[in-house]
Amino acid sequence: MKKLFLLAFLMLGMISVQSYAQDESEELTEEEMVKYAAMEAKVQAFIKEKQTTMEEMIKENETLGGGARYNEIKGAWGNDEKLAEIEATEEEKEAFAEIQAYIDAIGDEVKEYMTGLIMDAEVLGAATYNKVRRAMNADPAVKEQINNLVAELQNQEEGDEAESEEK
Repeated sequence: MKKLFLLAFLMLGMISVQSYAQDESEELTEEEMVKYAAMEAKVQAFIKEKQTTMEEMIKENETLGGGARYNEIKGAWGNDEKLAEIEATEEEKEAFAEIQAYIDAIGDEVKEYMTGLIMDAEVLGAATYNKVRRAMNADPAVKEQINNLVAELQNQEEGDEAESEEK
């Protein structure tokens, strides 16, 4: 699960977006930082949703019988002797493989979702993305400010969800 969050942050550095002609000395605005933070919060919410789905797949899988058996098979995966030792059935192997395929696909889905947000000029735009990334790399204070904005947006979203659940 931690791997999914780590994957998202690593992808931020890996996504290459064509930089549009832009003056490097141009000041980063509050609006640009908020747009970037909103994009980040959306990506993190997307990852959380995928993680929840993955957890449900594991817990609710009747063939595996829950997380303990999933983890046992995961520990033996790729080693036929160990799989035989734990008496993994063909049905369990198939169920495990389906879950693993879902997990493996998450990285690509997150990258595609994030790229879509970045390229959408109304959400963020490639030029703004590049400008903010440059500023974050150049100034740790900007990075901290963005991280605080993301946390604020996430807390606001969680508060909105809790409020709607109470109604």
